Amino acid sequence: MNLDSYSAERQSSALKSRYRRILRFASLTLAELWWFELALPQIGLGKLGARGRVKRLTRMARNFHDLAADLGGLMVKVGQFLSSRFDVLPESVTRELSGLQDEVAPQPFELILEAIEAELGMSTALAFAEINPEPIAAASLGQAYRARLSEGLAQELGFEAAIIKVLRPGIEEIVDVDLKALRKVGGWLTRVKLVSRRTDAPALVEEFAATTLEEVDYLHEAGNLERFAADFAGDQRIGTPSVIWERSAKRVLTLSDVTAIKINDIDGLLAAGIDPNAVAAELARVTFEQFFVTGFFHADPHPGNIFVSKPIDGSDVDFALTFIDFGMMGQLTEEMRRNLQSFLFAVASRDARAWVAACQKLGVLLPTADSVILEDAVSKLFDRFGGVRVGELIQTDPRELRDFALQFGDLIRTLPFKLPNDFLFLIRALSLISGVTSELNRDFNIWDAVDPFARSLLNGSGSGVLKRLGKDGLQALNLLARLPNRLDEILGRVERGEIVIRNPELERRVRSVDSSMRRATSSVLFLALLIGGIVVGQRDQTLSYVMLGVSVLPMLHALGFGRLNK
Repeated sequence: MNLDSYSAERQSSALKSRYRRILRFASLTLAELWWFELALPQIGLGKLGARGRVKRLTRMARNFHDLAADLGGLMVKVGQFLSSRFDVLPESVTRELSGLQDEVAPQPFELILEAIEAELGMSTALAFAEINPEPIAAASLGQAYRARLSEGLAQELGFEAAIIKVLRPGIEEIVDVDLKALRKVGGWLTRVKLVSRRTDAPALVEEFAATTLEEVDYLHEAGNLERFAADFAGDQRIGTPSVIWERSAKRVLTLSDVTAIKINDIDGLLAAGIDPNAVAAELARVTFEQFFVTGFFHADPHPGNIFVSKPIDGSDVDFALTFIDFGMMGQLTEEMRRNLQSFLFAVASRDARAWVAACQKLGVLLPTADSVILEDAVSKLFDRFGGVRVGELIQTDPRELRDFALQFGDLIRTLPFKLPNDFLFLIRALSLISGVTSELNRDFNIWDAVDPFARSLLNGSGSGVLKRLGKDGLQALNLLARLPNRLDEILGRVERGEIVIRNPELERRVRSVDSSMRRATSSVLFLALLIGGIVVGQRDQTLSYVMLGVSVLPMLHALGFGRLNK
């Protein structure tokens, strides 16, 4: 066997081992979550599972941290996403995952130089005056280095400081393996009705795969950067690096160096005279601008991808946000953007009915969702917590939260929401931004950012909003024109006895009692078959095995499988 064949065989074996490790971790973790979060509550032991939830999640986070740090690749991106969920995950979990991105071991500099020369088709000595051999970032897919442009190119462009991004050698094969493992896990999730009825896991994986494959093409990232820069060309608060096309290719991207204060470096912001609270508000504002106006948004806005800098002389602003790393971007259709604007207006006006209607248009409500109960719950949330800051919410009397949970217990337990496939990166971006703003300002009030932005849209900051309002007006006139016929139709159905008055609360309680009775019956049947099989085993082993085997079916139903598959 020659050296090349031996090397290829070793690489193939390493990729197979990687695939198996990811699936083994996923299967064990999902099994543990199923047991504590789904199975135990079904047999009346929910408090037992809840008692050790934080410690259990922390241990899982620690194990995943070790796995991702060792494997790199897409596993780091998953950990990076989770580490930014300060708003929903325990601090112990985010702390275990924080810094994961910085722990990825860099590739040897010699291999990086070879990759640059092969991709640019010229020696690094000719392409650059200098490349610092110490990477400033060793990310999951690539590495970044500081460099100085060659003298002639620097004079032409007017600057010499640059950043070179280089894909890790062999990363394409690793991405393929990781996506194959994620597709497998997505297939497993389709068998759990509690998950599959809320989202199409395989479709989400495919959306993530499409964007990831774009991330390993730096020419695509360069195009994204220039489009984003054009969207905010007139905004002094927003900046981006410049693409140096003369030194860029599919696996190498050279940009102007825009390094400044990392957005979550609160001490650094204060030292520079920049108010972290103002930075949080501005970050929220520019996020809304991407979602509701441009429709083209940064889908990976973690703290390492946003800098804060003092403006250049002559600027009218006291600081600016500079975004980097445009490999993962999301795009919203015109219809989705209109529906998001409706959602925004509903939130800004605290209109629960409009909020539910907007959620229905966005496709984030399950078809079985009881809109009446949901509207009531959201209305009470708006009334009580609409203007409450995060710090105040933490200090809320637990009894008040408990009373709300008791009043809307069924709604909270069923959680009538689902994740549309098109919203994968929107939810990701929102989660990351939520984490960053919370870190900058624990008292940050999202309403303070929503209200002025919604008013600016309503005041005509975009012609699309006026067109939309005009369209809504025409729809209202059309509805009024058809109203008499609709009333005649409804009265006719009442006379024929076709109208049925629903009581959602009664229906829900009946369903709950019916489900409990069915599971109780299954539990009794399971115990009867189990005990019977043990007793009969003394006289007839064959019949005993049959009874014990059949007892598994009512046991699974009692544990909740029957419920999950309805």
